[in-house]
Amino acid sequence: MTDSKQTSLTSRAWAELFLLGFVWGGVFLAARLALNEVGVLTAVAHRTFWAALILWCVVLLKRQKLPTGLRVWGAFLGMGLLNNIIPFTLLNWSQLYIESGLASIFNATTAIFGVLVAAFFFVDEKLTKRKVIGVSVGFLGVATTIGLENITRLDLTSLAQLAALGATLSYAFAGVWARKRLIGMPPEMAAAGMLTMSSVVALPLAWMVDGPFRMDLMPVTWIALIYYASIATAGAYLLYYRVLAMAGSGNLMLVTLLIPPFAILLGALVLDETLPANAFAGFALLSLGLVILDGRLVTRLLKPSTQ
Repeated sequence: MTDSKQTSLTSRAWAELFLLGFVWGGVFLAARLALNEVGVLTAVAHRTFWAALILWCVVLLKRQKLPTGLRVWGAFLGMGLLNNIIPFTLLNWSQLYIESGLASIFNATTAIFGVLVAAFFFVDEKLTKRKVIGVSVGFLGVATTIGLENITRLDLTSLAQLAALGATLSYAFAGVWARKRLIGMPPEMAAAGMLTMSSVVALPLAWMVDGPFRMDLMPVTWIALIYYASIATAGAYLLYYRVLAMAGSGNLMLVTLLIPPFAILLGALVLDETLPANAFAGFALLSLGLVILDGRLVTRLLKPSTQ
């Protein structure tokens, strides 16, 4: 996995960025539909197993050298736990008790936690004044989204919201793990290895917790699982690295802001979900925090104009 230089967004990059936002926005709808008939861990097992198979086909078609050695597979296991097993499980469970659109808003805090975790582990990721302001505004958005009534009580709704936040914290640690253990690894290989080790953990765990896998699922459940694994995981990883190469990591952070609107719209159209006003206010504050973290708009506004 490699870092990508910041580049300007072409019309094609914008189109693929919006496509990625739509694909990942659909994850929350697909997961919720699948959870009507399968368990939380079974959904995770389906997602990781089928996605891994697809990505290994890509790796073999590209004739990339297969990784060997316990160290690299240990790195894949750590990445699989932090980037797949823990966050997928927490997000799936959270959607049993909160709206899919609301889960997607909490998912947008990944960048906020990412800044804090990176600052703790890397000397070149120090917290600047701008980052502190961005993180503070972002967390204000999180608190607004949760709502005062849920902050002061402990029930399944508040626990589900905390679980969704826990998923984003796990994603943040996954970013650190990838930078420390998987730098230089071809992205398709890293994703395939990560998902393979995720499957090694998820398949037996799902069998023990949820019971034997069923094949007599309703068509809508199979469609949701197929989308969940093939398009929103395997396909999305390939698209993610494609956009990263075209637009750079800074521009790619914009996808964090694109996912919730798509997820909220799909949840409203398909599941008849409605979100409270504080959820939209919280997302607006969270978006402002992410814009401040990105820094480019702030720099442009503060830059003295020349005439």
